[in-house]
Amino acid sequence: MKASKLLFGLIISILTVGLLAACGNADDGKKLVMATSADYPPYEFIDTEKGEEIIGFDVDIAKYITNELGYELEIVDMDFTTLITAMNGGKADFILAGMTPTPERLENADFSDIYFTAKHLIVSKKDSGINTIDDLAGKKVGVQTGSIQEGKADEIAETVNITIESRNRVPELVQEILAGRFDAAIIEDTVAAGHFKNNPELVGFAIEDGESDAGSAIAFPKDSDLTEEFNRVLNEMKENGELDKLIVKWFGGEE
Repeated sequence: MKASKLLFGLIISILTVGLLAACGNADDGKKLVMATSADYPPYEFIDTEKGEEIIGFDVDIAKYITNELGYELEIVDMDFTTLITAMNGGKADFILAGMTPTPERLENADFSDIYFTAKHLIVSKKDSGINTIDDLAGKKVGVQTGSIQEGKADEIAETVNITIESRNRVPELVQEILAGRFDAAIIEDTVAAGHFKNNPELVGFAIEDGESDAGSAIAFPKDSDLTEEFNRVLNEMKENGELDKLIVKWFGGEE
C-alpha cells in the first residue's frame, strides 16, 4: 500500500514538473515586443482593409530579423514621444519607428546600424507661397512631438521667425495644414509622399543641409544583447539584397 502511495506521489510530482516546464516554455524569452507609432506610412501604419493589423517597411524588417533569430514577434502601437520611455519601462524589447539616433536619444537607448535614410520636407498648400526656408518667416509650422523634425524646426527658428506647434501624429499635421491652422509642417519625404498622393493640394520641398540624412535605426535598451544580434541580421539583409527588396516594396524604385 505504501509502495502504491509512493508511486502515485512520484507520478504526480513528474506530471507537476512537466506542467510547470510546459508553462515555462510558453514564456521562455523567445517572444520579442516591438514598440512603434503606427501613424507613419510607409514605415508603419494600420491596414484598415485588414482591421487593426500594423504593416509597413519597419514591420517587415522586424518580421525578417526576428524570424531569422527564432523569436516570436508582438507589435504594440503608442505615441512616438512615449516610445523610449515605454521600452525602458519594460513594455517593449526594441523600437522600430523610423527613429533617428540623435545624441539625446543615445543617452537613453542603444541603436543598431542605420538601415534607411531620407530627407525632410517643408510641406504646405500649393497656394501658400512657401517655396524656401525664408518664406516661413512669420508662419506657423507643425512637427510631430518628439521627432527629429521637431529638432529641425528649432534649427530653422534660430534664423527665421517661425511659430512651432507639435502634434502626436503625422496625419494631424496634414489635417492642420488643410484646415488652414498650420501654414506648413516638416515631414519626412517618404512619409509625405503618401499624403501628397491623397491630397493633391499639398506640395513640399527638401531641407538641404548636412544633417538631413541622419537616417533611421532600431532602438534597444542600454546594453541589450539584442543590439548585436539584430545588427548581424540587418547587415546580412544589406548584403543579400533583402533590405533592397523591402525598400523597393515600400518606397518604389527600380529593382
